[in-house]
Amino acid sequence: MEVVVDNKVLAFVADFKKPETISDVRKQAMDALSGMDFPTTRVEEWKYTRVAKYVKKKYKQVQASANVGEYTIADLNAHQLVFVNGYYDESLSTILEDDAVSIHKIDDLNEEYYADIVDGTSENVFSLINKAYQTGGVFIQIKKNKKANHPIHLMHILDGEEVIANARHFIQSETGSKAEVVATYHSKNSENSFTNIVLEGHIEANASLTINKFQTEAKNVLHISNELFIQDESSNFLINTITTGALLTRNGLDVIVEGENCHTEMNGAYLGTEKQHIDNHTIIDQLYSHCTSSEAYKGVMDDKSVGVFNGKVIVRQDAQKIAAYQSNKNILLSKTASVNSKPELEIYADDVRCSHGSTIGELDEEAMFYLQSRGISAASARQLLIAAFIGDILDKVQNEALRANIDKLFLEDFGWKF
Repeated sequence: MEVVVDNKVLAFVADFKKPETISDVRKQAMDALSGMDFPTTRVEEWKYTRVAKYVKKKYKQVQASANVGEYTIADLNAHQLVFVNGYYDESLSTILEDDAVSIHKIDDLNEEYYADIVDGTSENVFSLINKAYQTGGVFIQIKKNKKANHPIHLMHILDGEEVIANARHFIQSETGSKAEVVATYHSKNSENSFTNIVLEGHIEANASLTINKFQTEAKNVLHISNELFIQDESSNFLINTITTGALLTRNGLDVIVEGENCHTEMNGAYLGTEKQHIDNHTIIDQLYSHCTSSEAYKGVMDDKSVGVFNGKVIVRQDAQKIAAYQSNKNILLSKTASVNSKPELEIYADDVRCSHGSTIGELDEEAMFYLQSRGISAASARQLLIAAFIGDILDKVQNEALRANIDKLFLEDFGWKF
């Protein structure tokens, strides 16, 4: 008997592999998909980002191997966890001796604990596809009152055409712990492929977690990430997102602050060329008092590229004494590049200090003229101004080995020296 699939989402996942054992998380995600559709530009959160032509394609889940030497970061000295096409490859991974870190497969995550952490949060269709059909991932525990001896490098590689990579990760930063996670994304021979990643975490009381995220896939793939982090009291969370790759990138980042005296910091630098589309969509939801947050995103768009920033800070009624800063600044290097910027504050409390701002413009002509009048070529003057513009965002990456790797890529791909 032939099954007729008239739901676009079910048609999209029809050929995906189902595991022999269906966990509660998978089952709930699969059940939810039957009543969902892909977002259109009529949906406010996707107003500036069209995915219709991508979700009409058929993708396959394929295990492969890769040459990780191409993507290893020199001198990082990290736990290196490798995911090729969404599959965890233990043979390519290296876990160092570290009594502060415990690494498990994602299927070992306690489902009751997970359900309690994410209770009341919402999901979009892409995160549900990931959870229903994830092919690998890790559950990382940073032990109570311990500091990780090494960074944890999550290396994601797309290899092959028309491939989808559904990797899912969860980080539990236990009380008083401290750790750094580096997430990098690469591709090879990846025409019409799709990275669909979910990265979630729980930052417990007095814990500190830093994430440095570096997206460098080729400009022939789709990249959609959904990230959710829950902060408990007196915790610190910092995430730096640097995007130069993929044809279309959508970074969805939600942070829910569920305790007092927390600090949340988000920084982003995105650089578009050719016909790239780069969308950063962020939410900081402040539920408790005496918290601070800082959000700074900067974009440099060239050729016919499009940038999107939609950042929202929500301050709930009982969340007094909140200090929140949000900024989005953009430079257009061509007449055909564009940016849609929408910073938002949604405030229900009356004792807060919150600000937001957005700018979109071209390189300063007077500054260009000044530099050229001092004997600097137009190309070098342009590079100096761009470096000064996004340099403060890149400086947020304090890991010297990673920063050196980022500087090297910017020099090779753009000719920009920092």
